[in-house]
Amino acid sequence: MPIVKVIEVIASSEKGIDDAIHNAVAEASKTVRNIDSVYVQDIKAHVKDGKVTTFGCVCKISFRID
Repeated sequence: MPIVKVIEVIASSEKGIDDAIHNAVAEASKTVRNIDSVYVQDIKAHVKDGKVTTFGCVCKISFRID
């Protein structure tokens, strides 16, 4: 039976939430193998002068332990 571990990461993007999620997976993939899923726990946007400047998300990334 495989063991699954979950890590929490915070990612951001100036393009959008979708890009922030892709950034989270891309960065985690540099050091973590066997990623199975991403659960987006929280989403936020930073605003400056009445405009959204960056999007952020807190993600829980699940991966199988070898």
